[in-house]
Amino acid sequence: MADMHKRVEAIPGEPLPHGILNACTNIRDVDDVHELLGVEWLSLGCCPVNVWRDPCLSDESPGEESPGPAEKVFCRPTAEHADPITVYSGAECSTMGWTYAEARAHAEAALELGEQEAVEAGFWADTLAMTADDLTPDAGPVNIAQGVAALEGCLAEKYGGRGVLHVPAGVAALLGCCNLVREDPATGGLRTLAGNCAVIGAGYSAMNTGPGNLPAEPGTAWLYITGPVVIRRGPAETVPTRPAQSVNTRNNDRRVLVERTYVVATTCVVCAIQVVTCP
Repeated sequence: MADMHKRVEAIPGEPLPHGILNACTNIRDVDDVHELLGVEWLSLGCCPVNVWRDPCLSDESPGEESPGPAEKVFCRPTAEHADPITVYSGAECSTMGWTYAEARAHAEAALELGEQEAVEAGFWADTLAMTADDLTPDAGPVNIAQGVAALEGCLAEKYGGRGVLHVPAGVAALLGCCNLVREDPATGGLRTLAGNCAVIGAGYSAMNTGPGNLPAEPGTAWLYITGPVVIRRGPAETVPTRPAQSVNTRNNDRRVLVERTYVVATTCVVCAIQVVTCP
C-alpha cells in the first residue's frame, strides 16, 4: 500500500510568534561581513544617574571640621561585545528522489522555520547562562510571579530602562496564571506590567540551564532578564551554489546546506532566577 501513496506538498509551519526574532528585539539586516564576525561598543545607560544634594542648602550643622566640598561621581563606560551565532539547515536525499532545486527549497524552508529556535539556544548558552547574576534565594526556587518580580527589580536597579524577559516556552502558560504579561496592541509583543518585553523561546525551553549552563532540576526552570536586545542578521547563504557540486558521486546522494549568521547583543545587565514549574 505504501507504493500507492501519492506525494503531496509538505505540511507548512511557522515559528512561535513571541520568539527572539519578533517584536521584542531590534533586528538589523547587514551585509558587512565585519559586523557578522562580532561587534563591540561602549556601554550606554549602565552608569547610574545620581542625585546632587548641595551641601550649602543642607539643614545639617557642620561639625567642628568641615567635611570639605562634595564631589560629583563620574562613571567610565565599559566595553561590551557580542559574538556570532551561525545556524544552518542541511538537506540530504538520493538524486533519484530530489532535484537540486527541490533540495535547496527544502533546506531553505527548514531554516526559515527553525532558525529562531537555534538562535535562542545559542544566545541562551553563550550569553545568558554565561554572564548572569543568580538571584535564586538560598531557600531554593521561587514561584514564577516572585521570579519575574525579582528579575524586574534587578533590571530596574542596574539599568533603569526597558529590557527583555527571557522565558522558556515550557513555562509560558504559567505567566498567564498570574496575569504577568499582556499583549501590546501597538507591537504585538508581550509586555509585563512594568513594561518589559517578554520573549517566549522554544530554544530557551530546549536549553533550560542556569548560570554556568548547569541543567535545571526536574520541576524547575530558569528565567533571565537583560537590557535591550539588538540582533544583526546576515543573508542566508546556500552551499553549494551549483547542482553538480551538490552530488556525492560515490553514493549518488545530494546534499544542500543553507546557513545564516546572527550577532545577538544585549547591554548592562543579565540576571537569572530559578522558578518552580510544578506546585
